[in-house]
Amino acid sequence: MDVLAGRKTGGYIEGDISISGYPKNQATFARVSGYCEQNDIHSPHVTVYESLLYSAWLRLAKDVKTETRKMFVEEVMELVELKPLRNALVGLPGVDGLSTEQRKRLTIAVELVANPSIIFMDEPTSGLDARAAAIVMRTVRNTVDTGRTVVCTIHQPSIDIFEAFDEVDVM
Repeated sequence: MDVLAGRKTGGYIEGDISISGYPKNQATFARVSGYCEQNDIHSPHVTVYESLLYSAWLRLAKDVKTETRKMFVEEVMELVELKPLRNALVGLPGVDGLSTEQRKRLTIAVELVANPSIIFMDEPTSGLDARAAAIVMRTVRNTVDTGRTVVCTIHQPSIDIFEAFDEVDVM
């Protein structure tokens, strides 16, 4: 998945990647794609809203107005079901703040505020129990329902999670 997303920088890579029959241009692709890492890395000293607003300021075009950025952050929080946690501190994993499942949804939201057409997710349910994995997969489904393409790797999904996918490539 790292090769497809253009994140692999070392080693030997052979072959061509094309999108709809056209050669992939990495500079263009980087602007229209997002990538959620398996490990959720967030500043523990900011709120959910501040995390998303910071990402929006860094990733959206300069000509996007402040009110539009804020509105987009609100829409993303609604999409990933983080509105009730708007003012919650992210905190440290396993110590305080957000749960692992909430952190996964925040990771997805941080990428979504950049408004990608394609989003790659590296094991979004890793380390979650069945209930938490189902909540994260509902977020993934909500993302797909907005017209975005989601590509994710997943190991040993339950039947419920497996059925949430539109297409599956087994490797």
